[in-house]
Amino acid sequence: MWREILMIIYVTCSTLASQLLVKYAVTQVAARDPVPKGIDWLIAACLSPALITAVLIQGIGFLVWVVVVSRVKLGMAFAIAGSFFYILIAVLGWLLYNERLGPLQWSGIALISAGVLMMTLTGKPA
Repeated sequence: MWREILMIIYVTCSTLASQLLVKYAVTQVAARDPVPKGIDWLIAACLSPALITAVLIQGIGFLVWVVVVSRVKLGMAFAIAGSFFYILIAVLGWLLYNERLGPLQWSGIALISAGVLMMTLTGKPA
């Protein structure tokens, strides 16, 4: 099961990296002077090296995810991935973009993570 959990962490990190790259890409397009509008904005975003890299990273993560769901129950795999994702995106959003979460929001993330831990400890492979 540890190999599968490591693969789930990899998939989560690839999703996280791709989302951060998408945010970076669209922020860069929005910072242009003049700011592209409509279809020009979409084309500029799609041709951004950061966005293209994000798609490639996400594609590799998807291939690993296919292996994961062939070995682990989908609900358990998704819960583990989601828990890691919520924690990491909150921390990285704070570190990279100065986005803050309140105590109640952190409590929610902790509750979700505790539930995932209980699912993982009592679950059996597919």
